[in-house]
Amino acid sequence: MTDSTEAPEHDNKRRVADQAYDALESMIATLVLKPGAPIVEAELIERTGLGRTPTREALMRLVSNGLIVQLPRRGLRVSDIWLAEHLDLVEARRVLERLIAATSARRATPAQREDLLACARSMVKAGEDDDLAAYMDADQALDRVNHAACRNPFAVAAVVPMVIQCRRFWYAYQHQGDIKEGARRHLLLAQAIAGGDGEQAAQASDALMDYLRQFAQAVIE
Repeated sequence: MTDSTEAPEHDNKRRVADQAYDALESMIATLVLKPGAPIVEAELIERTGLGRTPTREALMRLVSNGLIVQLPRRGLRVSDIWLAEHLDLVEARRVLERLIAATSARRATPAQREDLLACARSMVKAGEDDDLAAYMDADQALDRVNHAACRNPFAVAAVVPMVIQCRRFWYAYQHQGDIKEGARRHLLLAQAIAGGDGEQAAQASDALMDYLRQFAQAVIE
C-alpha cells in the first residue's frame, strides 16, 4: 500500500520541474537564450532560482522537444532557427491545430470557452497597444486553455514543440509581423471554439496557420 504522504511530495516535485521547464522554454522562445548559445547549467539554476534536479529534467525535455541539441564533445546548445524548414513546420502544425481546435469546440467547458475569449481579447488589446510582451503572454495563455480543452494529450504533446518554435521565430523576426492581424485571427479562432462549431473552429485554425505561413514566407523572401 502506498504511503499517502508520497503523492503530495511527488506532485510538488512535478510542479517544480514544470516551473523549471516553463522558465527555460520562455528564455528560449523570447531569445534570452539565443540560437546556438551554450547551455551552462549553473547559470540557469541561478537565473531560475530552482535546483539542479528540476533544471536537468527541464533540459532533457527541451532536448526531446528539439529546442536544445546535444553535441558530441560540445555539450548542450540552444537549437538554431532553420528558415528553410520553418514552412514545413507550419504545415505540420496546421494538421494538429485543426484537430485541436475542432475537438476543443466539442469538449471545452463553459469556463474554458470564456477563458479562450478573454485571452483572445487580451491579444487584441496588446496588438492595439503594440505591446509584444503582453501579446505573447496572452497567446501562450490561450494555447494552454485550448490544449486543456481539447483533452487530447497526444495531439498536444506533438504540437507544443512546434508552437514554441513558431513563437521563437516570431521574436526573431517580429519587425516583419503584424500583431494586430495575428490577434484578429486568434479572436476568430476563440470565437469559433466558444461557439461550439467544430468545422468553423477548424477553418479559423487554418486561417491562423495561413497567416503564420505568410509571415514566414515574408521573412524567407
